Amino acid sequence: MPPTLAHPSSSREATPGPTAVITGATSGLGLAFAGRLAAAGYRLTLVARRTEALKEVAARLGHRGDGPRIMTADLATEEGITRLVDGLTASVPDLLINNAGYGLADPFPFSDPADEQALLRLNVACVLRATHAVLPAMISRRTGAVVNVASVAAHGPVWLASTYPASKSWVLSFTESIARSAQLKSSGVHMMALLPGYTKTAFPQRAGMTGTHMPQWMWLSSEQVVSAALKDMERGRTISIPSLRYRLLSQALRHLPRAVTTRFSLDRGLPLRGRDDDFLRGTVDPRGRK
Repeated sequence: MPPTLAHPSSSREATPGPTAVITGATSGLGLAFAGRLAAAGYRLTLVARRTEALKEVAARLGHRGDGPRIMTADLATEEGITRLVDGLTASVPDLLINNAGYGLADPFPFSDPADEQALLRLNVACVLRATHAVLPAMISRRTGAVVNVASVAAHGPVWLASTYPASKSWVLSFTESIARSAQLKSSGVHMMALLPGYTKTAFPQRAGMTGTHMPQWMWLSSEQVVSAALKDMERGRTISIPSLRYRLLSQALRHLPRAVTTRFSLDRGLPLRGRDDDFLRGTVDPRGRK
């Protein structure tokens, strides 16, 4: 069974809480996950590229001097992925949240191939290797959970001239394939793909973008997404799509003809005034990196 969200109590000091590792933990969904899990008594390891940002988040979440551990690793590089995998292998957590990910601002025909490869290392290879690092021990002890953050873009090319939807389609397919296998279904280990829609973070403001092309009703907060995801995890769901609006959108992307859905897609090859390019997540910096 997936880990449950215990409520803080006086027993936390006597009985250590479950452990969780969160990648991309200094902003957006990763930060929201960290806050919720810390409040529930989890012992956290936060992973991100910037040490100072990690220290700031760890200090904010620390409880009576017992704050989260931090790991500085650029997961878009082989060195960073190896560091994460080594840490996971040495100490397998009760919960792994593969949240780190990014998209590129340039349309594919004019993007840097090195940047495209880095995107695939982070969005695909890191998810694969981190998951592979924890599953054997989780299966052996017959408990544990992995949450892989994908996107509603996983259901179709909602951004044209972009490799981001393809990478998130892989995350969704990979998660379902492993989660629904006999090995996991009989083990007590749970895997879930989280498919958020447009999510408000500080990115549009930091980048000086207005996002006026997106209706306000399409936006969710990080807290809304994380709250729905954790409830779905406790319910044992394989796919979590926060909010009815995005569940309906996902159904449309899956079943309507591509000729229809692409008419409403964002084309990375076309300039759009005021566009925020928040990649249906809102968790990237101006280069597209967390």
